[in-house]
Amino acid sequence: MKNYEFDVIAIGRSSVDLYGQQIGGRLEDMSSFAKYIGGSPANTSIGVSRLGLRSAMITGVGDEHMGRFIQEQLIRENVDIRGVKIFSDRLSALVLLGIRNKEQFPLIFYRENCADMALSEDDIDEDFIKSSKCILLSGTHFSTEDVSAMSKKAAAICRESGGQVAFDIDYRPNLWGIGGHGEGEERFASNNKITAHLQTILPLCDLIVGTEEEIHIAGGSVDTMNAIRNIRTYSDATIVCKLGAMGCVVFPDAIPDNIEDGIRGLGFEVEIFNVLGAGDAFMSGFLRGWIKNEPLENCAKFANACGAFAVSRHGCAPAMPTWIELQHFLNNGSQHLALRDDITLNHLHWATTRRKEQNMILGLAIDHRAQFEDMAGKSKDSLAHIGDFKKLALQALRSVADGKTGFGILLDDRFGRDALHSAMDGDLWVGRPVELPGSRPLEFETGLDIGSELIEWPIDQAVKCLVFYHPDDADDLKYQQEQKVIQLSDACRNTGHELLLEIICGNHGDMKIDTVARVLSRFYDLGVRPDWWKLEPLDDKQSWQKICDVINQNDPYCRGIVLLGLDATIDKLLSVFNIAVQYKLVKGFTIGRSVFGDIAKSWFNGKIDDDAARIKMATGFSILVNAWLNSQLNHTSQKENAK
Repeated sequence: MKNYEFDVIAIGRSSVDLYGQQIGGRLEDMSSFAKYIGGSPANTSIGVSRLGLRSAMITGVGDEHMGRFIQEQLIRENVDIRGVKIFSDRLSALVLLGIRNKEQFPLIFYRENCADMALSEDDIDEDFIKSSKCILLSGTHFSTEDVSAMSKKAAAICRESGGQVAFDIDYRPNLWGIGGHGEGEERFASNNKITAHLQTILPLCDLIVGTEEEIHIAGGSVDTMNAIRNIRTYSDATIVCKLGAMGCVVFPDAIPDNIEDGIRGLGFEVEIFNVLGAGDAFMSGFLRGWIKNEPLENCAKFANACGAFAVSRHGCAPAMPTWIELQHFLNNGSQHLALRDDITLNHLHWATTRRKEQNMILGLAIDHRAQFEDMAGKSKDSLAHIGDFKKLALQALRSVADGKTGFGILLDDRFGRDALHSAMDGDLWVGRPVELPGSRPLEFETGLDIGSELIEWPIDQAVKCLVFYHPDDADDLKYQQEQKVIQLSDACRNTGHELLLEIICGNHGDMKIDTVARVLSRFYDLGVRPDWWKLEPLDDKQSWQKICDVINQNDPYCRGIVLLGLDATIDKLLSVFNIAVQYKLVKGFTIGRSVFGDIAKSWFNGKIDDDAARIKMATGFSILVNAWLNSQLNHTSQKENAK
């Protein structure tokens, strides 16, 4: 059997989808939009990747910000982009979409002279096509002479090399020049010329998938069974007719007299919230089974379940389920007609589609505010210098990181705004605090409406919140703090930001081996599942084991734990590293005053200059970084020797 590099290469349109965030109104009245990657083949390339297939994309994008967004998002979703061509003279495609009600989903395609329609036969690399078990074609990329020739060339190469060709009919009349720009929502318009053209493609295909309307245009009849029979005269492909909420019917060979006599895949009873992207999710699920040689009944089940997820959520590509999520749904179902209301599924979706892998954080915490006010003095001129010092700290961190992954920084917006903005180049993990320094009970620095605040944050900034919480606190104090944390957790999920919850117990009560574990258990009981925990530098194994047991029992998808410093000495921290590194959940540290405390005091007092401060911080931070990495190596060596 041939060893393919890819399972699927999707060919065709890609775009930036701007989804109206107000539900139930006209597109004319939308006041804000969420930005997602879009375009049927792009959506499906992401969908199959989330389901565990190796996917790649052939498309065109502009040499501009949105083109880079499309490429970066494909990379985040583990879709290979070597087939993405960048055009300097064209713009990436754009689509505006809205959800009016369960029947109306207005959309406008901005595809005049767009980049993906500039693809030609010259953009098909024969070896690249041969590297995939299957290629996925879509109807839009047969709508002009050049893209049609390109798609047919790819199909011919694939079939000649023993691969399979899947065809998503994906018929949008106005993308074929039928109807005006305001008719993007229309799904069908009969046209003999388009039918004849599509029928030249059918013989090249091993799998043909479409809605009833799409089957009608390909088969040249508005009678569904007649259209399917007509398609069969042109192709021996497996034909899949999507029936919306009723599921689908699959025809692998001879076409029966009655549609019910095909292989029936029943739909799932869910609330119809948004049909846009449902077909792409369906295609992703079907391909997951088809390429893995599953029985067609299973292919249909996967497809219908993926479609159910898509119709219940906002957006197209973002709504696609992962394999873990899909399996949980198929094995357990859901008590919610609106799957987006299912807390368990939502957490699985969130945890398995996070934007970036982060297996280690070697972080410098420079988000302190009250401490810097004390060091700098209270005058306006003195406070202005705090931001300058934080920029030096960022420079020191980057000199140690030297472009390597796994490094991060905590920075605030009050004094560290310039440094915070400079840190957002994509090379660092960046966290930003929301707590009012020293507040107990917890208060947010920006006021009560934390959700509106987070909307203004870059999506790659993790939300860091410090809570001074002890399990033996008074009940009313615990309640106030817990409600704030729940509010913040919900806000983070709604805005798509990761949450780092920092817990300090030792300042307000005795520390026993189960103290921190009890706190974590309490927050899990409240439904709070932070992406990260930031915890005190504990120096006993029993405490760490209890902490890890609580996390593993409540959220096996937790990113992990990072250590805080609490102004501990370097020697103390090195001792803690040797213990903490033994636990897989402990992924590093974000430590501040242990590195910069004395240096900052000297700098603010004029005893050292910028260069000296930067060098001293880099030196101190390097000691921690090397100590952590050496502790990891020593632990790994000890485990190997023990075998």
